Amino acid sequence: MKRKKFENHKSASMGNAYIEGAGIVENQPITQTLEKNYMPYAMSVILSRALPQIDGFKPSHRKLLYTMYKMGLLNGKLTKSANIVGATMKLNPHGDAAIYETMVRLSRGYQALLHPYIESKGNFGRFYSRDMAYAASRYTEAKLAPICNELFGEIDQNSVDLVPNYDNTTTEPSLLPTRFPSILVNSNVGIAVSMASSICPFNLTEVCKTTIKSIKKCDFDILETLQGPDFPGGGFLIRDEAALKKIYKTGKGSIKIRSRYIFDAQNNCIDVTEIPYTTTVEAIIDKIVELIKQNKIKEISDIRDETDLNGLKLTIDLKRGANPDKLMLKLFKYTPLEDSYSCNFNILVDGSPRVMGVENIIKQWQKFRHNCVRRRTEFELDKKERKLHLIKGLNKILLDLDKAIEIIRQTEEESDVVSNLMIGFGLDETQAEYVAEIKLRHLNRQYILKRVEEKDRLCDEIKLLENILKDSTKIDSIICDELEEIIKKYGKPRKTMFLYDTDEDISLDEEEIPDHQVNLFLTKEGYLKKISPNSLRLNSDQKLKESDEIKTHLQITNNTDLLFFTNKSQVYKTNLSVFKDSKASSLGEYVPAELNFEEDEKIIGMIATKDYSGHVLFFFQNGKLAKIPLVSYKTKTNRKKLTKAYSAISPVCELFFEKNSREYLIISNNHKYLIINSSIINSKSTRDSQGVNIMKLNKSCFVQNVKIYKEGDISNSHRFRTKNLPARGTVPKSDDLGDQLKI
Repeated sequence: MKRKKFENHKSASMGNAYIEGAGIVENQPITQTLEKNYMPYAMSVILSRALPQIDGFKPSHRKLLYTMYKMGLLNGKLTKSANIVGATMKLNPHGDAAIYETMVRLSRGYQALLHPYIESKGNFGRFYSRDMAYAASRYTEAKLAPICNELFGEIDQNSVDLVPNYDNTTTEPSLLPTRFPSILVNSNVGIAVSMASSICPFNLTEVCKTTIKSIKKCDFDILETLQGPDFPGGGFLIRDEAALKKIYKTGKGSIKIRSRYIFDAQNNCIDVTEIPYTTTVEAIIDKIVELIKQNKIKEISDIRDETDLNGLKLTIDLKRGANPDKLMLKLFKYTPLEDSYSCNFNILVDGSPRVMGVENIIKQWQKFRHNCVRRRTEFELDKKERKLHLIKGLNKILLDLDKAIEIIRQTEEESDVVSNLMIGFGLDETQAEYVAEIKLRHLNRQYILKRVEEKDRLCDEIKLLENILKDSTKIDSIICDELEEIIKKYGKPRKTMFLYDTDEDISLDEEEIPDHQVNLFLTKEGYLKKISPNSLRLNSDQKLKESDEIKTHLQITNNTDLLFFTNKSQVYKTNLSVFKDSKASSLGEYVPAELNFEEDEKIIGMIATKDYSGHVLFFFQNGKLAKIPLVSYKTKTNRKKLTKAYSAISPVCELFFEKNSREYLIISNNHKYLIINSSIINSKSTRDSQGVNIMKLNKSCFVQNVKIYKEGDISNSHRFRTKNLPARGTVPKSDDLGDQLKI
């Protein structure tokens, strides 16, 4: 570690005075800086701010709701939001603006939750509008919603731990003892450091029934009771059972939500009344206006937001003769009227972030709730045992009340009353203290007999509580009974309905797509540029990212299908028209982002076609070649993604598209060369065919490169051709290779 001291340091405030240690510069390893400075910050964000815990709340939510509970707002009247925000700052030191924003998102007025925790009065904005701002806290009022009884009903029964707040002046719960899996009922989104969480909401009734089934029956199909996410904004969920099963099992996946609309024939307009939870009215309008300006949508004469007190309403006026259903199919494809919700069920469990599927989340909640019920039962048991102990003391003085009075009257010092009662009746200190505190008006046989009659009832209750603690199945039964009660109290019908068959609704008529000449460029990193010939003539200098290069250049027309083959044996299909016109001076559009590639998925090849004629040739590193007709990738519906596009047994070295047979030069890593003609290879109808073996390889050898062979690339080319496959290839001599092939 080096130090450099700057002496004679001058400052306007200190003059020429020397300051000990001023201006010291320390060279510190970056790893040490990260460990000491960055890691504590990252851990704080992950554990104390961004990610929800198993009770369904982030710390900011929990602090706000607990403050409102302590203010008596569970059963009390509405109070100004500013009062709540100020009181919450005793637990949450992050400022009034952050607290109030949290409060807005939990309120009924904001409409972002299926079951809001806060009843609100005043303007709290709307989750589906980015421009409808909520009023200041001094103008709005709030209180806790009735469902919060299920959050705080046993908070004072030692069911959860109470921990000190940030300045040790009071305590707050580490978790809320929620009686239902609120983590799945209301949506929760958070961005931490290097990780994030995005939990979609589910219907309360379905979640509770699923939890009951999970408790009573270990092995069951979760789709029987949990049909799919249920969003506050309604709309339609495009039901993909495979995607739902993946989310339920892994906690990750994507689902599509589509808007709900009504066609008003009298006014020749479309009224959109429900939109995807992930977008806003303004974002939809902006995208539609952009499409109109680009001349991609011609059927719309006007669009406006008619949202009022009755709810959301986006009105689209149509031109005469326009087909409303056909127009909506276009808008679903090109605008956020149909959008995807990416699920990432990342939850803090026992202080550690874990990505879990729905089944695991329910099991973790069941474990958490089991502990809450056990602690609550222990609290009740201890309370009743203490009361029984006091009543047993009363039972002893019942035999001789006069003696008890006499002992108290004859005791000279007040401090000796308890000890004298202990001696006179054989009581312990607690019992004697209780007897001594009985009011004079209660020193009658009737009062004492009533207290003593409680003894049998308390004994029965204590026995029942002890049996519950001994048998975990009884605790499970209590949890199920509470869930059944919650269904009756708060259960609501689904807001998001299902669409099962949408195959026909993604395609557009080809004549509606403008078709003109374009130059298509695809870079190695996956950036695509669609440039008109005029634009390319004005400027042909291509702007690329550092270390990127042009991989493919095609001169085609705008109405052409593109197939992007990836390193995960998948192909993504789209039409070139969906990409914006670009310029050589721009980077272009990033294809993996535009087509929603999976994580770490990269393009290994692209094919452009109109009629799906020709073949795709896959050269694998294990020496095999698969020749697949391109028509195998043509589907009746314009699906965007096809799995098992080719065999995944060996990595693809190169892929080529050909309409007519030609020769290929295959090069192995041990510098053996082989020339084959694709006409001798039979095509396979199965897309994921392993192909035929064309090159024999020694152990640890593999196909390193494949090129389209051009006559003259190799001298004495007959030495490298063979009629019998597979072949080992031939090591070329120095004078065999042209300049392009020399190693």
